[in-house]
Amino acid sequence: MAERSTAAVDVADNGGDEPLAAETAQATADGVDTQNGRAADGTMPETDGDRRNAAPAAAPELHSGHKLARRYRLEECVTRLDGFSSWRAMDEKLRRAVGVHLLPADHARARAVLAAARSSALLGDPRFVQVLDAVEENDLVYVVHEWLPDATELTAVLAAGPMEPHEAYQLVSQVSQAMAAAHREGLAHLRLTPSAILRTSTGQYRIRGLAVNAALRGITSETPQRSDTEAIGALLYASLTQRWPYESDAYGLTGLPKGVGLIAPDQVRAGVHRGLGELAMRALANDGATASRQEPACTTPEELSKAVAAMPRIRPPEPTFTAPPEYQHTTYQQGSYGRPQGPGMPTAQVLTVVPPPPPLQSRTGRVLKWGVAALLIAALGLGSWQLADTLLNRNNQGSTSGSQTTHEKTDGTPEKKEPVQLGITDAREYYPDGTAQDQAGVKNTFDKDVTTFWKTRSYYDGPEMKADFKAGVGIVYDVGSEQDVSGASVALKYAGNHTTITLYRAPSLSSSTPVSAMQKIAGNKTSTSTLALTAETPVKARFVLLWITAMPEAGSDAFSGGTFKQAISDVKFTG
Repeated sequence: MAERSTAAVDVADNGGDEPLAAETAQATADGVDTQNGRAADGTMPETDGDRRNAAPAAAPELHSGHKLARRYRLEECVTRLDGFSSWRAMDEKLRRAVGVHLLPADHARARAVLAAARSSALLGDPRFVQVLDAVEENDLVYVVHEWLPDATELTAVLAAGPMEPHEAYQLVSQVSQAMAAAHREGLAHLRLTPSAILRTSTGQYRIRGLAVNAALRGITSETPQRSDTEAIGALLYASLTQRWPYESDAYGLTGLPKGVGLIAPDQVRAGVHRGLGELAMRALANDGATASRQEPACTTPEELSKAVAAMPRIRPPEPTFTAPPEYQHTTYQQGSYGRPQGPGMPTAQVLTVVPPPPPLQSRTGRVLKWGVAALLIAALGLGSWQLADTLLNRNNQGSTSGSQTTHEKTDGTPEKKEPVQLGITDAREYYPDGTAQDQAGVKNTFDKDVTTFWKTRSYYDGPEMKADFKAGVGIVYDVGSEQDVSGASVALKYAGNHTTITLYRAPSLSSSTPVSAMQKIAGNKTSTSTLALTAETPVKARFVLLWITAMPEAGSDAFSGGTFKQAISDVKFTG
């Protein structure tokens, strides 16, 4: 499993730079289909003329902690590609996270990047990730943009599976409307890939990298509206089928079979919404496909937006409610509680409404009323005292025998104890090969805060890790003392494929002991974001190794690029 370093390759950032393989010299590694000359995302690759001869060989040599304009502190380099770099940074003036694109002022594309950023900033449309600043200073050009840590990249959404029709409808509707508004102002995107689309927690979609992503890569188009429309069609196609509508694999999605051309979404996956499938084909008809039902192709975002609006509205799935159980009201019948009411009738539990007697109006009647009330209160108090006394006597008589059978069943066998959560006093990363993953993040796995993570690095191969390169990654936990360890529950950040985890009894927190010399406690795998491990027999241990040997393929995010990786937010041991 080859490791993908976040410091030297084009890992996707939250500012819109999707993974590219531009660091190799081969056309296939550049994401280009050598048969038809198209890039993996369906767009035409930039030409030598687009590069305008000589971009600098490397991005500016900056480091974490460097400050721009005495305000933007660089924290993590998430992209270094083709002479520019992208960073996650901190705006110390407003105390918020931002993204920053950096390139030398003498870069062949520096002027185009500045112009694109300033034009995008003037649009001011909240459906796009906003450009906050575009500056040339000290032989550097940098573009500052919003950073949305709580939004989910579309690559991660699609990695979990195809969308429901209503969600796909919302995607194509919102993106086409936003791009139609941008083109009315003369702005094109030209890099509308799954990495450029973010879904917020409220279900809204935001587009990042408007004009800027293409300028950073020197990409231009003679038909920008058609290019962006076809890109939206590809996004819709992928959301319906979980397949990329070109022969090359891209963005964590498998491409179409080679040699068959573009086929309708319902031929790729059963149950695809017919109207949305036809809409995707109409947008992709720009690539020479035949639009279904002989309807005209959509060649601009405006046309696509109108076609979406003309569709019958797709409603969200109805929420499912579980009806509460019907309550059986215990009722009483005056003078007959506990006695049968007739042949074959059960004990009376029927409420008979008896009208109250007329109120006593005279003074004597009032005296009688208060007297009866006092007698009733006295009778109730006496009955309650007698009942409590009886129960206490009964409990005292049975206390001796009861204490002897607390942990025994009626047949004399010991009763099984309920699992008890074990406390974690310390933990360290386990890396016998000398290469750590995220030592500072280990504490995040037992800090009772599910928003913090320990994360692995990104790997090219998977999901199983290769023993000849790196057999696994993990953490050793200290539960304080020798205790019976019977299992664990693990909260994960990424779902998909399968995550495989095994628990071992470790001799210490050190990484010096190989896994092969440890006693196995339990193992399991999952395709979701949670994993439960249960031992057949509890094992006495103080130190427990959590060892990951397979990880899912996940999209790029604020932590790393779209490769094989995993992150752990919470670990609990039981004994």
